Amino acid sequence: MSTGLLIFLIVLFIAALAGTFYAFKQEENKMKKYEEEGQTVQDELKRSLDYETSSVKSNVSLQVWIYVITILLSLIAFAIYLL
Repeated sequence: MSTGLLIFLIVLFIAALAGTFYAFKQEENKMKKYEEEGQTVQDELKRSLDYETSSVKSNVSLQVWIYVITILLSLIAFAIYLL
């Protein structure tokens, strides 16, 4: 395998990993914020319902885009390598 292709794929993997950690940190910051505010049963229920609706819109879509872009760039890199 070409050294350039290998370096490109390693950088691409690191970028995908960084994007994943970014999404994780966003959720971790939300959790810390909720812990600092204190918790009541109503707050926990509201937070749970909000999380179910908002996580699908934000976190899952972010993860899907990160990995779609990573896979497409990897396929393009392999196609270039084969030519």
